[in-house]
Amino acid sequence: MPEIPEIRAHAERLEALAAGEVLKRFEPLSFTALKTASPSPNDAVGWPLRSVSQRAKFLLLRFAPAAGGDGLTFVVHLMQGGRLRVLEPGAKRPRRPRDGLARFEFESGLGLLLTEPGTQKRAGVWVIASDPAEAEPLARLGPEATDIDAAAMAELMATHSARLHNFLRDQRVISGLGRRLANEICHRAKLSPFAPTGRMDSDGVEAVVAAIGSVVDESLAAERQLPQMSRSAERPSAVHSRTGESCPICGDVVRAVEYRDYSVNYCAGCQTSGRVLADNTTSKFLR
Repeated sequence: MPEIPEIRAHAERLEALAAGEVLKRFEPLSFTALKTASPSPNDAVGWPLRSVSQRAKFLLLRFAPAAGGDGLTFVVHLMQGGRLRVLEPGAKRPRRPRDGLARFEFESGLGLLLTEPGTQKRAGVWVIASDPAEAEPLARLGPEATDIDAAAMAELMATHSARLHNFLRDQRVISGLGRRLANEICHRAKLSPFAPTGRMDSDGVEAVVAAIGSVVDESLAAERQLPQMSRSAERPSAVHSRTGESCPICGDVVRAVEYRDYSVNYCAGCQTSGRVLADNTTSKFLR
């Protein structure tokens, strides 16, 4: 699933391309695409796109009248493999959910098409008239991972005791991180993915905050070099999805704890003093 770097860079690309474009039509192509009943997306027709921004794993497209006044925010979640693709003027207009879930069409002929591979089709759009931060789906999110300093992180860890890898991925506690970044942050911080946050000392807290900053910054720099959102295999990683390869830091083998739906990658040499984590959900916590 795209995380902070991919969504932030994509928002920057979309804003550079489409800011100022006037909305001609918003068209849901699937009955599951539009997640809100009111206000109507048609209320934004004739309004220019003021900004495209990122909050956690969501894109925010803000439309407002040219004369000023209240506007509407279209909040877009791409889910696992969704994309908000650019359609150049004259591009074929999709009419089936398998070709796209929703489409923004601008008066210039430019378009944006929300797509998602597979059959589940969970990507969607919320239209919000109020402050989007105070409405679903953003209201339930924890603070942005990149905005948390050491003091705030210590408080969050003390309040939400969990395995570090799970803690980093819990969007209600810290938002914007997923499996790849959680693997990379634990490795960069030299902490076990199973380290208990409730017993994290100040050095560990500071290491996590520093690792979040450096890993996100490096990923964002790489993402900004691309003309469109990267595929998961293209994203930089030291341990994520590198089971069996050599750790670029210490040379030890990258290992995995396998779960039904995902893997936790780690380097025992860097993160667990050489101890190998049991490959099941009852593995002991390791500092």
